[in-house]
Amino acid sequence: MDHFLYRNGSLHAEDVPVSDIAAAVGTPFYVYSTATLLRHFSLFDEALAGTDHLVCYAMKAASNQAILKTLAQAGAGMDVVSVGEYLRARAAGVPGERIVFSGVGKTAEEIRTALEGGIRQFNVESEPELEVLNAVALSLGKIAPITIRVNPDVDAKTHAKIATGKSENKFGIPIARAREVYALAGAMRGLDVIGIDVHIGSQLTDLAPFEQAYLKVAELTTLLRADGHDIRRLDLGGGLGIPYERSNSAPPLPLDYGALIKRTVGHLGCEIEIEPGRLIAGNAGIMVCRVIYVKQGEGRDFLILDGAMNDLIRPAMYDAHHDIVPLVEPEPGVETRPYDIVGPVCETGDTFARQRAMSPLAAGDTIAFRSAGAYGAVMASEYNTRPLIPEVLVKGDQFAVIRHRPTFDEIINRDTIPEWL
Repeated sequence: MDHFLYRNGSLHAEDVPVSDIAAAVGTPFYVYSTATLLRHFSLFDEALAGTDHLVCYAMKAASNQAILKTLAQAGAGMDVVSVGEYLRARAAGVPGERIVFSGVGKTAEEIRTALEGGIRQFNVESEPELEVLNAVALSLGKIAPITIRVNPDVDAKTHAKIATGKSENKFGIPIARAREVYALAGAMRGLDVIGIDVHIGSQLTDLAPFEQAYLKVAELTTLLRADGHDIRRLDLGGGLGIPYERSNSAPPLPLDYGALIKRTVGHLGCEIEIEPGRLIAGNAGIMVCRVIYVKQGEGRDFLILDGAMNDLIRPAMYDAHHDIVPLVEPEPGVETRPYDIVGPVCETGDTFARQRAMSPLAAGDTIAFRSAGAYGAVMASEYNTRPLIPEVLVKGDQFAVIRHRPTFDEIINRDTIPEWL
């Protein structure tokens, strides 16, 4: 469920007509719904009721400080994968003890910043990282709390670019070597080994891979405790998918996911962390664009938009589907026609949809890409010297720009010309 609905023939974001935002901000832009963000966070929080747990929002999905502050005030922790994300979370008011630092390539400087600023834990991905983390912690006179990410060799049955739990993926320690690596970590004076971390991929639409992975984690917990490790926290990652196509069957509910967690690892007495991102932010945001031209091609018509692949790269990168709807609700029974929906960037890859059935549209009409709240604005670029598009947050009948559109002067003036030129 989201809060982008037609009212009196006009698409609304909560109680605000999206057309009003378009008139005030200009297209293209992203708009997020506070009510949807909070509802989706609460679904995960409620799914783990009765357990000691923390829902850490995977802020790589959508990292505007206004979104982070909204979720943090509701009780969310944060999962970060870079020092930039760590500092962004801190700037949004998230305390260090509610921030988990993941990622395969943490540098010594990133580790130092997090240790000095406060951190809940590091999710360690390799033996070399253990060595660096231990050395930095000792140099600061600190003890770094860690989990070690294990790779359970489970096929998440998702897109190859977002699968993370198979043996050929770059993430984590092979689970077969976990006891050896935990023994290494346990001997390091600068580390406090507190738990296990696992994450098998993103946009999972079946609970079976989660169950396989979590049963392996449960078995490993027992073995590590027998080896003398005080395993008291399990970070189970994220990855639960969302329904990008409204016509498809819905992915599993957070309630069912929570029940699976309780069934597979609930008996271990560990604190549970999960790191949802897409399911919290995905359906909480839309991207709004204007039709520049309707072009007749050879056997097909093109809708050429003012939004492009640099604004929303998921279709180009993942062949991802987004439902696309007009801001003005079509009349009942209106005959649709197929369009190729494209942007203005000089790449054939700048295509959002091919032969998509839409009600007839004309230049100047405005449309919205649904389910664009996750991995939309955060993956945008200024390719073709196109400005990053605004982000807008709605709460009830209010809206505010939470990232402005830079001017061309601001973009161009970031360049520095060498003296010899």
